Amino acid sequence: MTTATSPTGPQFATAGLFIERLTAADFDHLALALEPDVTLHALLPRGFREIAGPDAVCDVFTTWFGGFDEYEMLDATVGQIGQRLQLRWRLHVHGGRLGPEDFVVEQHCYADSGPTGRMQHIAMVCSGFCREHGDV
Repeated sequence: MTTATSPTGPQFATAGLFIERLTAADFDHLALALEPDVTLHALLPRGFREIAGPDAVCDVFTTWFGGFDEYEMLDATVGQIGQRLQLRWRLHVHGGRLGPEDFVVEQHCYADSGPTGRMQHIAMVCSGFCREHGDV
């Protein structure tokens, strides 16, 4: 008996590719894991954002995480909830636009796969940049 894999089910290789590109700060190539009609709905500390299209999604990640003196993936996981991908990552950043202090940021995503198995609809919540040390 053979079992067919549905392209609308969880695509762990796609999630892994996304995490790999994010880890490498290769934001332009995040698009390799995204459908051409991708949408990202992001709940950020500054409010809700809707982003459409792979170029716009890559640009927003470049805006969020580009230009730091230090950028390091601390932790990442991929899983599933039903047919939905679950992605989570925590990053450490230092220098650049946030100054000389160390910051961590964590994002949680849930993504539905599109017809080619890449991520098509993404819902995200973000912690914002939090000082890694010091008074909270």
